[in-house]
Amino acid sequence: MEVLGIVLLVFFIIAAILLVFLVLIQDEEGDSLGGIFAGGSSSAFGSRSGNILTKATSVLGALFLILSLGLALVSKSDSGSGVEAAGRQLSTESSAGNWVDEALGDADNEQSDVTAE
Repeated sequence: MEVLGIVLLVFFIIAAILLVFLVLIQDEEGDSLGGIFAGGSSSAFGSRSGNILTKATSVLGALFLILSLGLALVSKSDSGSGVEAAGRQLSTESSAGNWVDEALGDADNEQSDVTAE
């Protein structure tokens, strides 16, 4: 699984760099989202089809999302390791015990002192 994670990470970085590059080289035509609200196009979503740059950006965006999901699944840790296991280990090593139980115990003692008076 470690080799698969490295391969996915390499493709993820390449897709991210290409996606940024494609977004940067696209031209401003004025018929984008602002043109929709200003009435610049004849239909609500534009009447012309996208050029090769917009199609490539869409494909790279989808690939970027798929690769990020794959990386998340491959990098997922077992339930016995990570932050959860470290928290369990700290709670068992703690000599003071559970602070909530101690706070509730102190509150019960104070309440019994008040009722005894």
